[in-house]
Amino acid sequence: MTTTIHHTLKTIFGFHAFRHPQQEVIERVVAGEDVFLVMPTGGGKSLCYQIPALHRDGIAVVVSPLIALMKDQVDALLANGVAAACFNSSLSPEEARRVSRQMDSGELDLLYVAPERLLQPEFLERLATLKLALFAIDEAHCISQWGHDFRPEYTQLGRLRTLFPAVPMVAMTATADPETRKDIIRQLGIEQARIYVAGFDRPNITYTVMPKHKPLAQLGAFLNGRRDEAGIVYALSRKRVEQVAERLRAAGFSAAAYHAGLSDEERRRVQDAFRRDDLRIVVATVAFGMGIDKPNVRFVVHYDMPKSVESYYQETGRAGRDGLPSEALMLFGLGDVMTARSLIENSDNAERVRIELQKLNAMVAYAEALTCRRRALLAYFGDQRELDCDNCDICNDPPQRFDASELARKALSCVYRVGERFGARHVIDVLRGAKGQRILELRHNELSTYGIGADLSSVEWDNIFRQLIHLGYLVQDFSRFGALGLSPAARPVLKGETQVTLGLPRDVAKVEEKTRRRSGAGEGAHRALFEVLRNVRKQIADAASVPPFVVFSDATLVEMAKSKPRDARELLSITGVGEHKLAKYGAQFLAAIDEYRRTAEEMQPQLNTNDLHLALSDTQRDTYRLYQEGISLDEIAARRGLKDVTIVSHLEELLASGLDIDLRRFVDKDKIPLIEERLEKLGAVNLTALKEGLPDSISYSDVRLVRGAWGRERQS
Repeated sequence: MTTTIHHTLKTIFGFHAFRHPQQEVIERVVAGEDVFLVMPTGGGKSLCYQIPALHRDGIAVVVSPLIALMKDQVDALLANGVAAACFNSSLSPEEARRVSRQMDSGELDLLYVAPERLLQPEFLERLATLKLALFAIDEAHCISQWGHDFRPEYTQLGRLRTLFPAVPMVAMTATADPETRKDIIRQLGIEQARIYVAGFDRPNITYTVMPKHKPLAQLGAFLNGRRDEAGIVYALSRKRVEQVAERLRAAGFSAAAYHAGLSDEERRRVQDAFRRDDLRIVVATVAFGMGIDKPNVRFVVHYDMPKSVESYYQETGRAGRDGLPSEALMLFGLGDVMTARSLIENSDNAERVRIELQKLNAMVAYAEALTCRRRALLAYFGDQRELDCDNCDICNDPPQRFDASELARKALSCVYRVGERFGARHVIDVLRGAKGQRILELRHNELSTYGIGADLSSVEWDNIFRQLIHLGYLVQDFSRFGALGLSPAARPVLKGETQVTLGLPRDVAKVEEKTRRRSGAGEGAHRALFEVLRNVRKQIADAASVPPFVVFSDATLVEMAKSKPRDARELLSITGVGEHKLAKYGAQFLAAIDEYRRTAEEMQPQLNTNDLHLALSDTQRDTYRLYQEGISLDEIAARRGLKDVTIVSHLEELLASGLDIDLRRFVDKDKIPLIEERLEKLGAVNLTALKEGLPDSISYSDVRLVRGAWGRERQS
């Protein structure tokens, strides 16, 4: 069976290897077992039911929440030569009859349906007459009231287990904390299911939180230089969505609004234009995005803070589903907190209000975090990360650090002394020696930890507790009013065996108003050919009336641009090129690559430098011009009006694009051997780890520059 599913993976879907834990999940479903799968968006969940559908007798029924999402997935399967269809209200009577005939004749491998259609009595009766391969429940978090996107129509899906007990079920979600997972499994009646949690990390996404100051100006600065890239801007209200979209259009951006107050026709128009790359930016409420299977979204901006970490993770996860570098920017202001709180408290469901307020507090804690964003995000879902990510604003511009071991011991000890059953607010009150009635009633004023933290303010302790949660020393139980408990990592801290280093709050006035520009698809010298291939893809897609990503993803085009395949055999080795797509589109892409190669050869030797220079963004070119003048890093930063950390980022990108950049030029010669000694010992790890043990005179920029040069030399 292993050989067979690998053959399907390569010849139909164009992938060379399974990601963890795809192979084991697929093997279990093919064997007829139930599976519950938590996997990040873009991690390959769909293959975990699509391949079993091709290896089990009968038709696989896929429950999907939105019509547009079904259509994208069916289009992608048809492009790969797989017999798939959707059955929903968007079909004309003639199309519905055609799909019905395909169902009855056994022509289909996969059928996508909405839960409302699936649970109609006549549809269930019809399914009972068919040979069913499996049920796949996509976006399974919609079934749980603990989830961030609860949908009442999903709650009846548990009937499937009763009606079809012998049909295996695979339930999938990208966002489910432990409490939500238990609820999903219980409601679906798949208590015996094998659970796979593939992790929540999206390493290609750069996470940034920026204090909201002048949000429209901040958004405009971020979008400048990204006019040719696709992105989503989320705002909380319809009015805000309209205002932001209008201002962006006035500034010359290709942008449109999307919210539930628009007509069905207008929402359809916006969605289709975005899917087809005819529209670059959608400004939307959370009503947008779940129904979009668009892998080349290069950025997601939260103009307003979302109401929960689950929502934030789900929405930022719509960026970079093709695995290419992408960005998630959130503008955070305390006004957002008050707005979100008032929206939550409007509900008359007291239990729901309680849960959502706890989730909002966790979102605020993330936004105010001084620890690695990725570690904080993953810790929320119980997915611990040992090292900082080196790919977020905190890692790229670290706050000042201090030895917080004694403070951490006080905090952890107090959590233990109160019985690991109270939230951070109560624990802080005990530490500070508050004399509230509840503390006196519980006799917590008699504890050994009472008042031992009176020298710090509540705000300072709050910051410490948030970092201890993000770093994995404390865990938070939202099913028990956010009660704090000790993790296994807390014991060595309490015993004095582990040092705890935390960050001081950053001066928000110094936070850079421009996030650093990162190359997305087709970076560096490959950009020109990537654009040629993108135009070929757009022409093919428009002629076939499908979104461009159905033809090939950006990641596939980038690989083509880098390797420049010369024939069908070499093209077939590209990730995402299966045999069906090779036969259908191969000749056009090979012809375009061949023409580009011949043109390039004719223009040598001048092409390399010119093509490379054209591939740079405006801000990279400005930094490169000043670099060529031979001036210092501080001078370049001053003349650009940017922070030195941003200039360092530009220099790293220029080096990666193929230009001859001497990063060590900007570091004092006596510092270089000390940094390189750390690199030889630890490798190219995160900046914080490298900086520890080095003299204070060596800055984070010094470490980063030497690390960049050192790492580049080992790649060549």
